[in-house]
Amino acid sequence: MKYIASNNRYTEMKYNYCGRSGLKLPVISLGLWHNFGGVDTYENAKSMLLSAFDLGITHFDLANNYGPPPGSAEETLGQVLKADLSNYRDELIISTKAGYGMWEGPYGEWGSKKYLISSLDQSLKRLGLDYVDIYYSHRFDPDTPLEETMGALDQVVRQGKALYVGISNYGAEETKEAIRILNELGTPLLIHQPNYSMFNRWIEDGLQDVLDEGGVGSIAFGPLAQGMLTNRYLGGIPSDSRAAKEESIFLNKGDVTEEKINKVQQLNEIASNRGQSLAQMSLAWVLRGGRVTTALIGASKVSQIEENVKTINNLEFSHEELEKIENILKG
Repeated sequence: MKYIASNNRYTEMKYNYCGRSGLKLPVISLGLWHNFGGVDTYENAKSMLLSAFDLGITHFDLANNYGPPPGSAEETLGQVLKADLSNYRDELIISTKAGYGMWEGPYGEWGSKKYLISSLDQSLKRLGLDYVDIYYSHRFDPDTPLEETMGALDQVVRQGKALYVGISNYGAEETKEAIRILNELGTPLLIHQPNYSMFNRWIEDGLQDVLDEGGVGSIAFGPLAQGMLTNRYLGGIPSDSRAAKEESIFLNKGDVTEEKINKVQQLNEIASNRGQSLAQMSLAWVLRGGRVTTALIGASKVSQIEENVKTINNLEFSHEELEKIENILKG
């Protein structure tokens, strides 16, 4: 049966302008970093994507290497677009990135024009699209002139392969220079995607000021600290969690200290008093004050997306709540 989107998909979700652009993004966006690859169940991935759209999530975030195997998350979204979302393409914001290792040889990663443009051409084929809405340089390349990397982003916009451009994992100084170069080229930087959560606050030390001054939006990835800021770790390390798996590159046993579990328990108490889950409060905290445009969530099942979207029911914090959270995090 052909998918028909919910008539109520825009009645609840909140949308923020991204920096000084005319583009609005949902306050909750869906990332396809995990659980959308070739090793995952297609029907589950499809259900998550369609359910997210029904809830007003219009932004799907990818990278060329998402899978596994690399490229397969883009292929999965491409299949769903073709089968179910083709009629809704103009209602969607689809982003992808390039910067990490993707193929053999000297042109398969980092920030050269050769790599960035070749990678986007490959991504468009996997997605079955003529253009993406946002194309990112996934990481700063210290060995390639920033003018070349930003020049490649400007070029794909002029070629019609991307509408907007972004950067991810760039420090404050590199970001400031990227903004300057792109402004001179006439393709302003739309968005920065940094890792940001209660347990990873590096962007508060300069980067957010640079983005505000440059009129650049931001999308926070890892706002739940790889699951630490959910109810998963309230009683310690679950046997089926990422932290319990020795081979995990995302969250290790060493990251889940007794001190952190104690903080998570205290934060959970504040969330309960707010009528929220810890995950919902953690997302709301990232979005507080309007300095982050949208929080990027991951999911392995539809119910997680549904829970996270309910964050929008309570995005405001009292001064007392913020002070309590600050004391817990600093303690």
